[in-house]
Amino acid sequence: MAKDNSQIFTTFGLWFAYPIHLFENIAGLFAYRDGIFVQWFGNSLIYAVSISVASTMTCALGGYAFAKYDFPGKKFLFNFIIATVTVPSTALVLPLFLMLNKLGLLNTMWGVILPSLVNPFGLYLMRIFWESSFPTELLEAARLDGAGEIRIFWGIGMPLMLSGLVTVALLSFVGAWNNFFLPLVVLSDDHLFPLTLGLNVWNSVSHAAGGGKPVYNLIALGSLISVLPLLAAFILLGRYWRRGLTAGATTG
Repeated sequence: MAKDNSQIFTTFGLWFAYPIHLFENIAGLFAYRDGIFVQWFGNSLIYAVSISVASTMTCALGGYAFAKYDFPGKKFLFNFIIATVTVPSTALVLPLFLMLNKLGLLNTMWGVILPSLVNPFGLYLMRIFWESSFPTELLEAARLDGAGEIRIFWGIGMPLMLSGLVTVALLSFVGAWNNFFLPLVVLSDDHLFPLTLGLNVWNSVSHAAGGGKPVYNLIALGSLISVLPLLAAFILLGRYWRRGLTAGATTG
């Protein structure tokens, strides 16, 4: 990692420059602007963890309802929810901004978290997992044994959904961690920024110069550090995720 910005543009971009100034750059990154990078990192963790957990549970509940219950308008409602995937996010910016402003959620963490809980693709995946991994015969047998719907869902169904839950949680975590557009629209206080938005601001300031010192070396190091949680998540939970992706191929 280059200590000065000139080495960023004169050395191989996918490896450390020589001499290596990694530790000096790390110290500079954590000290720059009173250590705001640490706060951005913590914000990204809060956003990603809360969104992935809440979104996964919402998708699990919705997928269970669509897979195991019959109700009027079920097919239409499910198709409508899936169809929302085709709506570009830019088309929702103005109505979302106005709604959050009316609710007083602009420039708050809730303004980023709540809209991100809507996950049509996760709902679709969880419906598939419920249909393939939780047989209707098992559901009916549990009901005959006197088990209530809540116990069936939490005590019998959810343990069978581990691979599906991890798959949806990983996808939600990655999406929330890399989310840039929504925080850009909702947040104005840089102390609430996630890493994606904060590093982009540094990059914009470095390009603009404006009398300030470019910090490309800190941006490069910050970008490297920002991918580490994603690598850790896939390494720790990858076996469950791979099992989830092959579940449909092994279901009789």
